[in-house]
Amino acid sequence: MRDETIRVEQQLVELDSGEFLLCPPKDDSYRTLDSPKFLTSLVRDHVVRTSPTPCPCHGKAFVYRGFGTKRRWGRGGGPTLKDVAKLAAVSTGTVSNVLNHPEVVTAETHLRVIEGIAELGYIRGKTPEETAAHWRRSAFGSRIFYPAAHGKYRDTEERPGDPVPIQADPWMPGTLVQGRGSAARATCCWLPIAAGLVDHGLRHSHRMRMEEMGTPKVLLDERMGHIDGSVSARYCHVSDEMRMRLVEGLTRNWEASLDARLALSPRSSVAVLDALLVARAAQLFSPTSPKRSVPDGRTGL
Repeated sequence: MRDETIRVEQQLVELDSGEFLLCPPKDDSYRTLDSPKFLTSLVRDHVVRTSPTPCPCHGKAFVYRGFGTKRRWGRGGGPTLKDVAKLAAVSTGTVSNVLNHPEVVTAETHLRVIEGIAELGYIRGKTPEETAAHWRRSAFGSRIFYPAAHGKYRDTEERPGDPVPIQADPWMPGTLVQGRGSAARATCCWLPIAAGLVDHGLRHSHRMRMEEMGTPKVLLDERMGHIDGSVSARYCHVSDEMRMRLVEGLTRNWEASLDARLALSPRSSVAVLDALLVARAAQLFSPTSPKRSVPDGRTGL
């Protein structure tokens, strides 16, 4: 990320072991994306607060670290090979074979072990006390994205999904609180964002928002990493004016979201969001700012 742009040069491919490989982007769609100032500021501020460390998979630093094993497993440290074996109802040797010699394991056993690794957040080659350098896709989906979208954990055969108690931690807003007495130790709970939402749905939503703003197709394709091989596409190119209008439209959407949140409550127990709300309120109601309306019908002067 540089200034108000994001350069897409690589994608991460996750292996069964939990390691990531750096690969070219899908369909070799190398591109530079325009980033609104609010997004650039959020990412930069987060990097300053957290000081990410390099991941042993490839030496790159992740902006968001994985789930802290100490917080989850207490004095016993993080999940071990034995924990995975117990959950999958196999021996530790079988788990080792899945990781090192998968060809000697049946497909059914391989699937059970891989699911156990994902559920426990086991990281191969890491000591139990270490924090994962990054989220695994499966763990991120079950522990972060699904609970945030639905306001509860996934339903299981044993019981319906539980609410999601969290800490308003300035390091990672929305840090999960788990274990006995989690509700009493939590600062707040997640409310559902949009039931049924999946992570890839965010990409669809972004495309829809750009369509609503009247973004030209040539810029849509560039931003989404699509290639239009039609003859007409050869005669249209992305201009600076197109980029400026897109960034302005995304910024207006962001400000409208903050205004809607302000109408619910002017403050938040999550430090990052609270700072955003305070700054937005000051902007809306500053004596020198132009008169504008907010969602509940008040006017900002």
